[in-house]
Amino acid sequence: MANIFDLFKQIETPREPSSAPITHLIVGLGNPGAEYAHTRHNAGFLALEYLRQRENARIDRAKYHALVGECTLGGVRALLMLPQTYMNASGQAVRDAADFYKIPPERIIVVCDDTNLEVGRLRVRGKGSDGGQRGVRDIIYQLGADNFPRIKVGVGQKPHPDYNLSDWVLSNFSPSEQKALFSAFPTVCDGITLLLQGKLDEAMQRCNGFRPETEGSV
Repeated sequence: MANIFDLFKQIETPREPSSAPITHLIVGLGNPGAEYAHTRHNAGFLALEYLRQRENARIDRAKYHALVGECTLGGVRALLMLPQTYMNASGQAVRDAADFYKIPPERIIVVCDDTNLEVGRLRVRGKGSDGGQRGVRDIIYQLGADNFPRIKVGVGQKPHPDYNLSDWVLSNFSPSEQKALFSAFPTVCDGITLLLQGKLDEAMQRCNGFRPETEGSV
């Protein structure tokens, strides 16, 4: 995935390893495999890849049915997770890691796609239903709780009501949609940092009012 982020021209700087305990999970939802890498359903994966590059972190250890790494944001040590179970079974990876680190649901931050939002728009929620997102649905099922904060990343609505939803979320972004999507990722990272610090209202204010870049915008 890293090559698509050349647009950001991220400058990686060495960071000292931390011995602080891991107290939070940051989970990006998506499907493993190159064929899914740039699809709408992988907006969560792509957002965490941006975060990984910005923080010069690594997400390359296979554990808890996921690829994982570690990162410190806002003074909080978190485990970065990309579940490798495919979207509909994402909760298994989240549950296994949460059990190991004894992390309660309110300290699990999930970044996922949302077909009810235009591409690049963001919504932060502190808890609630899955909203039709099957990865979130499985996390709720596996944890037995819905009180985990989430950042929803808009991937656009179906072109028309009869369009198959599975086909839509597994379709690729157009170049103009990629621009809108990528423009949102710095704000997603800001939202994650605020959520790690327990600042839900500030995260909502920061993310929910964000307007993505579009064709012709400077």
